[in-house]
Amino acid sequence: MTLRNMLQLLLLAALWGGSFLFMRVSANALGPAVLIEARVTLAALFLLLVSLFLKRKLPLLKYKRHFLIIGLFNTALPFLFFAYAAQTLNASTLSILNSTAAIWGAVISVFWTKTALTRQASFGLVIGVIGVVILVGWDAASLGSESILPITAGILAAVCYGIASNYTRTAPQISSFDNAHGNMWAAALIVLPLVFFIPIREVPTIEISLSVIALGVFSTGVAYLLYFNLVANVGAASALSVTFLIPVFGILWGYLILDEQIGWNTLFGTLLVLSGTMLVTGFSLRSFVNSKLRVECSR
Repeated sequence: MTLRNMLQLLLLAALWGGSFLFMRVSANALGPAVLIEARVTLAALFLLLVSLFLKRKLPLLKYKRHFLIIGLFNTALPFLFFAYAAQTLNASTLSILNSTAAIWGAVISVFWTKTALTRQASFGLVIGVIGVVILVGWDAASLGSESILPITAGILAAVCYGIASNYTRTAPQISSFDNAHGNMWAAALIVLPLVFFIPIREVPTIEISLSVIALGVFSTGVAYLLYFNLVANVGAASALSVTFLIPVFGILWGYLILDEQIGWNTLFGTLLVLSGTMLVTGFSLRSFVNSKLRVECSR
């Protein structure tokens, strides 16, 4: 992995970690439906401009069923769940719950593709669950019963990502860019009816408007382009290592910008969740670094 790729990976983690900050700022004022409709529509328009520049035609009608499925489980539902949770939970908690998606993906694969969990993966699953319990248990104790539904929503969002990751293994072979572009338009279509039932709560301020724009264009549209560029240059496995960096930036942005407190439960829970995720996915930092060093030396 070159220095440029590493910087792209850090920027991607910063953008995706920042998405929880932007949702935290704007979710209460706009409500989950309006916020996410704005997010996916802005991202879809941004990707449309990129596709026009690249002269890429989106096979939207040809793969409409596929785009609707991935748009529902990979974008619409998890975004809505996180936006709902962002009205109560802080950005660091949201980002850590997001990082459990790989764990849920492994659990779902046991039933979906009959992929048995190894002893290492099973141990990682236990560690990850303990980390989540420590993290959300403390939040539940401090926030009271009102935290139960938001915490459940955050976990369900990660479960949705796990469903989407398993679905894509058997989905039609479509380019990553087209998958991102098509699923954003599908998500915009799916979320749109909710806007009429969960209307905007207050007129957005300049700060909220800028947060929504940043969420849609940068933390979604630009982030997807960075991710697909990394997949093309360093491979999907290496690009997915961003999962372990997102909570770092989620916690950092929450602390620096929103003055969120970093307690022992946040640090310890994060450590357990990320360790469990590494075990479940079979990710080894030492092997990752050594493989990249061998690639660089061979050039």
